[in-house]
Amino acid sequence: MSVPEPIHQRLTEAFIEGDEEAAEAITLEALEAGVDPLAIISEVMVPALTEVGNRFQTGEYFLPELLMAGEAAEVASKHLEAAIAASGQANEKLGTVVMGTVEGDVHDIGKNIVVTMLRAHGFKVIDLGRRVSPSAFVDAAQQNDADIVAMSSLMTTTRPAVQSTVNLFSELGLEGKYKLIAGGGSVTGDWAKEIGAGYSEDAAGAVELCKRLMGIPVS
Repeated sequence: MSVPEPIHQRLTEAFIEGDEEAAEAITLEALEAGVDPLAIISEVMVPALTEVGNRFQTGEYFLPELLMAGEAAEVASKHLEAAIAASGQANEKLGTVVMGTVEGDVHDIGKNIVVTMLRAHGFKVIDLGRRVSPSAFVDAAQQNDADIVAMSSLMTTTRPAVQSTVNLFSELGLEGKYKLIAGGGSVTGDWAKEIGAGYSEDAAGAVELCKRLMGIPVS
């Protein structure tokens, strides 16, 4: 069941305005009405948070609005992921992904979208949050027997932290054990390739990338 227009509009507004209470209530309302949680993610959450990111990039929104929208999405995501698990749509785990926003970067909307979509498609995701140090990525990968390590960087000033993380895996002789990928506003495909990381420019592509890295056919 796709998202009915009234719910679509209200939930979009809740995400864009960063209204955590409304986002949770409307998400629960939609799920109780039988709306497909995957439809809520793809039809409402992703477009709404993409719009928030665009407003931040153009200067219409600032860091507080960005963080509020991320928190609203995080609360809704917990209910959506629980509904997906309960429906059996993602029973078989496709792989384990350790993911976080790199050291010095507090922007996590894009990261949160990718986390939610990966979980919805059957990946186990260890979300390390914001400002994750290179050593924390390594520790989490080892402790959780990860398949993929995903780094997000929005600000150009934090892009060196992506390279530092990749370098640390290499220095420890772990570059072949884990598949490293990077994304976010400061990362480009050419640069990611240069430092030895996989890349996708959006959340849907990140899911496909992770599937390909796990040897799973992508239609």
